[in-house]
Amino acid sequence: MNRKGRVLLVAALVGVVGMAFRVSWNALRDIANAIGADDTAATLYPFVVDGLMALALVATLVLVGKDRTFALRVLGTYTLASLVLNYVHGLVPELHGRTVDWGRLADWDPANWALVLLATSLPVGSIYFGSDLVAKVLHHRPTPISTVSTIAEESTETERIRSTADLPESTPTPVAATVVRVPDPVAVDYLKSTALLKSLAPIEPTPVAPIEHRAVAAESPRPRGATGRVPDAAKSTRPKRTPAQLLDEARTVTADWPDAKVTAEGIRREVHTSPANARMLRDTILADRATKAETTV
Repeated sequence: MNRKGRVLLVAALVGVVGMAFRVSWNALRDIANAIGADDTAATLYPFVVDGLMALALVATLVLVGKDRTFALRVLGTYTLASLVLNYVHGLVPELHGRTVDWGRLADWDPANWALVLLATSLPVGSIYFGSDLVAKVLHHRPTPISTVSTIAEESTETERIRSTADLPESTPTPVAATVVRVPDPVAVDYLKSTALLKSLAPIEPTPVAPIEHRAVAAESPRPRGATGRVPDAAKSTRPKRTPAQLLDEARTVTADWPDAKVTAEGIRREVHTSPANARMLRDTILADRATKAETTV
């Protein structure tokens, strides 16, 4: 809104407030006469009540925080008190012609006592609350815009750091270790070993690259990334072997080997199988030889 519009808005507000004060002034003056005020005091009485309302309204526009809340409470309290006194003035026609008994604002005694206490306490309250509001306004120091921006930035930075610090640390998922027990080659039983070999699933043979290829790969400056799915033509055409076939092949390969040479690593290289299967084949072959030696003796 431009400056001219603001000036017109304030002027309209002042006009409305002035007319409302004139209407309320008549009722408050008659109430003041009824509680024993002289003509001068009765004339000033509306300024005490409605004037403090205007002062509290200005204070709410200047003050902030708890002081602003206090000013709003004073404004609300005196607005309610003025409304009650105007309401009583409308209910008691005798107040208009000043024919009511002195100190009598209602027929019921408790209500009359409460109304007289309210009407007589408003001037004293205006002195106390008005002085307090003026002191708060005079001691109020508005915060510069640059300071407000700095405080807002510091608060945002503090909240960000606090939020980052409160983040829970990620806990790695525990990996369950699989313990494989290697049976004793001397105490292994031949029948149990054969049954265990039969229960093994067919094993995919592991192709071993030629030595020259491996040497070239070691001299490569950097490993090559995966290029996608391996085509079927490039896969090994060797059929999957059953545990019985692996055992037969291992027996054939190690037929001329002495017992000291029958090791899992040697069987793995000749048969081209996994280390676990190589150990199992070694144990079975050694058990076979031990059984044959006992039979011969």
